[in-house]
Parts: sequence; structure tokens; C-alpha cells
Amino acid sequence: MKGKAVIYLFTILLCGWTINANAQQAGSNTYDFLTLTNSARVGALGGNQVGMHLNDVSLVFHNPANLSSQLHQTMTFNYVPYVSDIKMTYAGYAHTVESVGTFGVSIHSINYGTFDRADVDGNLNGTFSAAEYAINLSYSKVLSPKLRAGISLKPIISNLEQYNSFGLAADLGLLYHSENQLFSAGITLKNVGSQITTYNDTYEPLPTDLQIGISKKLAHAPFRFSLTAQDLFDWNMKYKVEDGNGDIIEGEGNNANGIDQLMRHMVFGLELVPSDNFYVAVGYNHRRRKELGITEKMSTTGFSWGFGFRVYKFHFAYSSARYHLAGSSNHFSISTSLSNFRN
Repeated sequence: MKGKAVIYLFTILLCGWTINANAQQAGSNTYDFLTLTNSARVGALGGNQVGMHLNDVSLVFHNPANLSSQLHQTMTFNYVPYVSDIKMTYAGYAHTVESVGTFGVSIHSINYGTFDRADVDGNLNGTFSAAEYAINLSYSKVLSPKLRAGISLKPIISNLEQYNSFGLAADLGLLYHSENQLFSAGITLKNVGSQITTYNDTYEPLPTDLQIGISKKLAHAPFRFSLTAQDLFDWNMKYKVEDGNGDIIEGEGNNANGIDQLMRHMVFGLELVPSDNFYVAVGYNHRRRKELGITEKMSTTGFSWGFGFRVYKFHFAYSSARYHLAGSSNHFSISTSLSNFRN
């Protein structure tokens, strides 16, 4: 089993190294909705955590190795009224086949709303809509009592007005947890793949990323700390800003260095977990604060919070994340296990 774990980890790092050799500038990817969390719990913890080991099927979206036999017949539904009129939904289900592994299927969608159609002179000519969808087909296998590996295959459909695109991506993940379940660590290679058909005969890269995370629950206090490092293929995270004519206004965006640059790769989370039936969580995303905050009035940009509780046989969760002074995103989650209704 140890040999299989080493091979799997080597595969992740080798794929990551190959992709990193052709890394793209920030903001040049397509299907960026694949990077947006839909989980209320993860939304409260800064927007991304790949090292958590919990019985939450929503976490499979962040690390496919989170699929486990404890999630057998568990289902979840997440709803996110994102900024403006954008809406996201996620529905997932997990099923374990003895001696084979655990399988999962989910649908992640984003609807950008309805827009006015106008010509170059501003004359209105009806309306149009835009939406994107990803079907996640996941599988995980126990490599040892403390280690699992997982993979998700993701067919992607994008419909933006009259422009359509189809793509295929994959996530690879490993998840380790200690014997007492108080410590866990994960590594995920996200969104490896390509467009199969393009919008206008130009192939665009996917938002591929290597992410590493850890999570630690205190033995004698009801607190859990989580930390994830993301955007590891793009240390500088440079971006460019163009005007309406395609001319570059800002070509060296993000001039951070030192500790500030390191912090932009980190997502921090803290939970108060007095019991398995209730939690309160807060998170901090430094990159979000630096890139979306207004210097004169930063307020709570980059911070997030939420809570979850169990009622009868259902788990409910809510979170709010401040992206900008102009608005926040809200996340709602509900989950249950079908096996509970057979007892």
C-alpha cells in the first residue's frame, strides 16, 4: 500500500510539474467557475480547504480523496446566491461498493442570469442567457488505514449566448489522517484537462492548480484549525488589465512581495466544534482582500463566517463571504444519509 501511495503522489507531482512548465498568466483561463466553492462549510473557511477529513460529501468537490465508506448513501444539495444575479447550485451523492471503493456523482452549475442583447450602436435586440455545467464522476480507494486516493472526471458544458464549448477535466487527490482523527493533510491537482470544442476556434487553458492543505483539531478543546496553500503553479500571480480596445492598461498587476505574496497563497479557517451536531466557523482569504478590497475602506473584505447544525436526520449549514464592499456571497447547504431513513 505504501508503494501505491508513493506512485500516486508521484503522478500528481509529475502532472503538476508538466503543467507548470506551461503556466498561464492569471485571468487567462476558461471555465473559471470550477474554482468557486459551493459548500457552506468551505465558504465559511475562506473558500477552499483540501486537507479536511470530515463526513461531508461536499468536500469531494475540493479533494476527491474525501470520498469514504462513511459517506455511503449520503446526498447533499448546495445553493449559492453569488454576487449580482449569479446563482450556483451543487447536488452530490456517494455510494460505496464493498471491496471496490466509493463512488460519487455530482452536478455543479452556475447561471449568470439574463442579459440585454445589443448591437455595436447600443440598439437593443432582445435578451440572452449564459450558464455553465460540470458533471463530477468521482472514485476513491483506501490505500492504507490512514491514507486514501481519489479521482474525479469532469465533463464540462458552457453556453454563453450563441457561443458553446465542451471540455473535459480531472482532479487527483490524496488524503491522510492520523489514527486519532485529530490531524489530516491533503494534496489535490485540480482541473487538469482541455477544451474539446471551443467558442471561436481558439483553445483556452483551464484553471489548473496544485493545492496542499492541513487540518488540526485540538485534543482537549473544541477547536479545529485549517490551512490550504493554493495557486502553487503561479507564485507571482501576475495579471493584466485591458481596455475595450484590447490595449493593456496594467500589465504588471500584483506587485506584492515577501510575506504579503506568501499570504496571498494561503486560506485560513477556524472552527468551534463543541459537538458533531453543531459548529461555528470563520475564515480569511488574503488574496481576496488585497485584490478586491478598497484601500480607503477595507472593512471585512476577505473574511467569511458561517455555522452548521443537525436537526432530526438532516444537516443544515449557512455561510457568508465578503468579496467586496459592494456585496457578499451566501452559501446554503443541506445533506442527509438515505440509510438514516431505514433505521
